[in-house]
Amino acid sequence: MIPGTVMVAAPHTSNWDFPIALFAFWKMRIPFKYFIKDSYTKSPLGWFFKWTGAIGVDRSRLKNNLVEYAAELLKKNPKMVILVPAEGTRKRVDRWKTGFYHIAMKAGVNITLGFADYEKKTAGVLGVLKPSGVFEKDMSKIQEQYKNIKGKYPELYNEKIF
Repeated sequence: MIPGTVMVAAPHTSNWDFPIALFAFWKMRIPFKYFIKDSYTKSPLGWFFKWTGAIGVDRSRLKNNLVEYAAELLKKNPKMVILVPAEGTRKRVDRWKTGFYHIAMKAGVNITLGFADYEKKTAGVLGVLKPSGVFEKDMSKIQEQYKNIKGKYPELYNEKIF
């Protein structure tokens, strides 16, 4: 188990990434949590989303401060693993969203590098990074770790993450 961490989930190019992550981390006994619009957790299928680790979030009430909210959750729950799809979408992006990095810095926790490699048919953890506070240096290390990982649709993944 990897206690108290922000886990990056990358590449994120397909809807299949979630069930694969769910199964892989269940198999590794990593009970992760993830953020989702609260309308999903309040729906008739809300029980399912919560069972999979969903934390419903009303972004209008957080005033777009999900980083602070996540950091506080990690501080209050030192064994929590928060899963973050750093690309933020399944579409190709110019660079990753960096909230995962800022959450880890504010909470004083490590960043765990989760992956699903469709070419090699493997999923798991590439490594754990203790953020140094030097953003460019840390992001370069993360980018290096993911350089040979292939998503389901590799053309949708930009290997240059920052």
